[in-house]
Amino acid sequence: MKKMLALTLVLLLGMTMVFAGGQQEAPAEEESMVQEMEQEPFFIGLAMPETHVLRWITDGAALKENAEAMGYKAEVAFADGDQTKQNQQISDFITKGIDLLIVASVNTGVNAVLSEAAEEGIEIISYDRLLMDSADFNYYITFNLEKVGELQATSIEDALDLKNATEPKNITLFAGSPTDNNAYFFYDGAMKVLNPYIEKGTLNVVGPYPMTSADKENFNRIATEGWRAEVAKARMENLLSNDARDVVLDAILAPNDPVARACIEACLNDAKYDTVDKLPIVTGQDGEIPSIQYIRDGKQHMTVFKDSRLLAKAAIQLADSIIKGIDPNIPGTVKTMFDTNKKMVDTYLLTPILVTKDNYKEIVIDSGYYKAEEIE
Repeated sequence: MKKMLALTLVLLLGMTMVFAGGQQEAPAEEESMVQEMEQEPFFIGLAMPETHVLRWITDGAALKENAEAMGYKAEVAFADGDQTKQNQQISDFITKGIDLLIVASVNTGVNAVLSEAAEEGIEIISYDRLLMDSADFNYYITFNLEKVGELQATSIEDALDLKNATEPKNITLFAGSPTDNNAYFFYDGAMKVLNPYIEKGTLNVVGPYPMTSADKENFNRIATEGWRAEVAKARMENLLSNDARDVVLDAILAPNDPVARACIEACLNDAKYDTVDKLPIVTGQDGEIPSIQYIRDGKQHMTVFKDSRLLAKAAIQLADSIIKGIDPNIPGTVKTMFDTNKKMVDTYLLTPILVTKDNYKEIVIDSGYYKAEEIE
């Protein structure tokens, strides 16, 4: 940390003078340097990947609010899904003199600028999305990613009563962006639950079927580039006109809320699913307001709520520990290690929550995350 290093140097110089000259006073410019550092707050740069997924707007605001509440200077930048733009934003942060960087990247193209930050002595926290193929950071904080997929899959399992099903149910599979490492964890968590039913014939997969994300060819066929709703909708429409033309879908594994709503919109334009009661079971993630409304209205079956207030607070608590040079102890998290393919990094996991029509008011309204008038 640059300010820490500078302060250490000043203190060392002061000690050197004491040993060398006994009662010598520190030069005025050194006193000025100490006073300046005492007055100037540490600066945290917040690099968020996009705004077309609403949760990133919420995360950026929550991170900034929490940082400033703890006395830090903070600035947030949104990359609009463009890694080149994000790299420039991070470079600008470095130029402005940030002391710590919290980054949720667009893709691994961020690694070049991470190296620049590391060379400047800037500590880096990988936020929600693991920064793959990089050895330039030591900390990662997110939700339990496989648990997200498990919650999605168990909601399908329960809604279709797969444990007692006597006839095969039809499901189609969607995954997140192939450039986002989280998408692989979500999918693999879900398939741990669903694969046994597929193997037994209780579930019939309509369209491509990667047993795990390790099947890159088929995973890429079900992936949603950039998590973009329009990409998901186009694929869903294609499925309805081809692979799913002569079958009725009972479930759609959708990795997040924009993809879920896109699939639902495509289904509502198909005669087989043109009313709410005919729609398949559709999963989601992020607890976005439009999807909470869809859940209320019976269009979307569930979402996985990841309270960004808690994640942002935990991330700033982690940043505070790093800045102060103390061992992080982050309440509400489980500490583990994740592999970036270059090194193992300290990882802090929060717990996601299943949200359905039965509990959405309690989880997202009574908790104060949304106001009732935003949903109703």
